[in-house]
Amino acid sequence: MPFMPLMTAGIEGVLNTFLWRDRSLKSARQRLQGKTLRISLKEFSAPLVLAFSEQQLDVLSQWEGEADCQVTTRIGVLPKLRDRQQLTALIRSGELEVEGDIQVVQNLASLMDLAEFDPAELLAPYIGDIASEGISKIARRGGKLLQKGFIRNQQYLGEVLTEEWRVAPGSLEVAWFAEETEALARSVDSLSERLDKLEGK
Repeated sequence: MPFMPLMTAGIEGVLNTFLWRDRSLKSARQRLQGKTLRISLKEFSAPLVLAFSEQQLDVLSQWEGEADCQVTTRIGVLPKLRDRQQLTALIRSGELEVEGDIQVVQNLASLMDLAEFDPAELLAPYIGDIASEGISKIARRGGKLLQKGFIRNQQYLGEVLTEEWRVAPGSLEVAWFAEETEALARSVDSLSERLDKLEGK
């Protein structure tokens, strides 16, 4: 995979910027010191290995030794690892397979949960603090606008399906249907009881 070294360098740079340069995260980082985590993504043939040290995090595509923990998952699941509350649910659902020392994944999730991911920190060395902060604010506003637009479109689609196109039933129709179904079930039960009595005679 020719782009692998470029990808590992990019991931390493981002993770070191957010997780290793912040002094307030030192105690959370110490729990990972000397540990290795192998991440096998179903979209890639080669795994990534995260090697944690006191000074930095190394992201490697080649690792001869045995990793302390191995995780198998999909790219789409990785952002969910920032929420350590979801970890157990992800393992139960099979979205995340963990072998070895689960504490390594838990400690990484805790560290990522504590970290504040701000794109301005990545851009600052290249374009300066003021410009990067401006771009970051625009990106955040754009993200909020997209989220609001998505929610609005969801509501609109729901209204169109129930009111305009009559594809999906309204809540009153669903309640009426449930009541009618129960009434029908009761009628069938009483009819079968009467038939049983008649057969008994």
